[in-house]
Amino acid sequence: MASSSPSSSSAVKRLSNLSNHLCPTNSNPLVKVSAQVSQALSTGLPVVALESTIISHGMPYLQNLETAKEVEAIVRDNGAVPATIAILDGVPCIGLNLEQLERLARMGKSAQKTARKDIAYVVATKRNGATTVSATMFFAAMVGIPVFVTGGVGGVHRHGEHACGLIQKIARIFYAFTNCNFLLLMFQNAAMDISSDLTELGRTPVAVVSAGVKSILDIPRTLEYLEAQGVCVAAYKTNEFPAFFY
Repeated sequence: MASSSPSSSSAVKRLSNLSNHLCPTNSNPLVKVSAQVSQALSTGLPVVALESTIISHGMPYLQNLETAKEVEAIVRDNGAVPATIAILDGVPCIGLNLEQLERLARMGKSAQKTARKDIAYVVATKRNGATTVSATMFFAAMVGIPVFVTGGVGGVHRHGEHACGLIQKIARIFYAFTNCNFLLLMFQNAAMDISSDLTELGRTPVAVVSAGVKSILDIPRTLEYLEAQGVCVAAYKTNEFPAFFY
């Protein structure tokens, strides 16, 4: 494939600058974008979103802080601007400074593990939230960050189909005695335990780079679900779908 000419690259950058000038990322009163991230987005520099649950829930204090700083340094060394995302005192923050990173690291599990469904609650109650894959994707898309890097994504849990079958049998027995259509419908719609990460991947235009699906999950069913959601899944320099061990 022929590489793009300098003139075409310059044109793309000018269009990006114009778009950000007309719709500046820091104009959204619902989120706080750091000065560094805002400047990078406005000038067309590459920005990489990073989640924060791994900081609060993935490791003990000091190790989590050092890891977070190391990951951000790797992003910078490769020519991009890191944007770690979290909710602090009810304010979604896109890009954390060192003081905010340390604060989140010290919080540990006292910070709310925040998926997309939890955002409204955490913001409304002015709590501190560490964003999961789905929430990080949501905020990244909101401010125009097209790439998000994480460790492992959620998926379909193992043996969930057996639980669904049992639930539906119970529902039919319950209906025979109560004749309650609502309860029958509620039980019959009981789904397998599926991470909201997968739904988010299907509806949010952000490229997610990860080490794969967590190894404890049902990987074949996860791939089937991603296919049903219209998600393009690609592996880099391998024909195997990776499993994330942690």
